[in-house]
Amino acid sequence: MGTKRHAKKRYRQSLKRRERNRAVRSTTRTAIKRAVVAAEAGAKEEASDAYRRAQRAIDVAARKGVLHKRAAARKKSRLARRVNKAAASE
Repeated sequence: MGTKRHAKKRYRQSLKRRERNRAVRSTTRTAIKRAVVAAEAGAKEEASDAYRRAQRAIDVAARKGVLHKRAAARKKSRLARRVNKAAASE
């Protein structure tokens, strides 16, 4: 950490942002995991509901700058493929 006043302030700001970003990232990962687990378990209704929630969480993360917009699109696409594949296999 720097000794200048502005460096100390930037450090404090970075810590706050880090905590905020960690919370958003954690929420997103949990939502994605729930959708994947539901899809693999074979619960169509639950999987589609979990997918919608995960999609929203990914969009929020992208909007807040935690995820890049292309990374968000890629995650949503891969998740959709996984959920659809699980639904089709039944």
